[in-house]
Amino acid sequence: MPTRKQRRRQQKSRRHEWEYVYVDEEGHEVEVDPEEVKAPKDEQPKAKQQVDRRNGRPADRKQRPRRVPQPPSWRRAAKRAALLGALFVVVFAFGLGGKNNNPLTAVLIGLIYAVAFVPLQYFIDKVTYRAYLKRQASSKT
Repeated sequence: MPTRKQRRRQQKSRRHEWEYVYVDEEGHEVEVDPEEVKAPKDEQPKAKQQVDRRNGRPADRKQRPRRVPQPPSWRRAAKRAALLGALFVVVFAFGLGGKNNNPLTAVLIGLIYAVAFVPLQYFIDKVTYRAYLKRQASSKT
């Protein structure tokens, strides 16, 4: 949506009188009547689509289906924890360690974070899945 300043500039450019001409068959410029230039109100372009008040999207647009969360599993939680552990190894090896950081220490800290993250990720998946099931049950009734 244009800002107030942009709207004022647009209105200002519309206020100026422009000279509309067309070239006839002989190559002469002929002025156009102002009544011909202005289109009747019913022929002017329609306003923008209705917007849903809740989310600001067009009201008639179909929503894409929500992603269905998978039931929690320890294997998926371990995979995510391994990715996070590798990230922490990189962060502690290059970013936060400073000059006296040992690479072995960075790997050890990454492993500790990865092991601690496994049950946390499983708990998050479990809570998400339960909330999804509750939503499904409430929408059916």
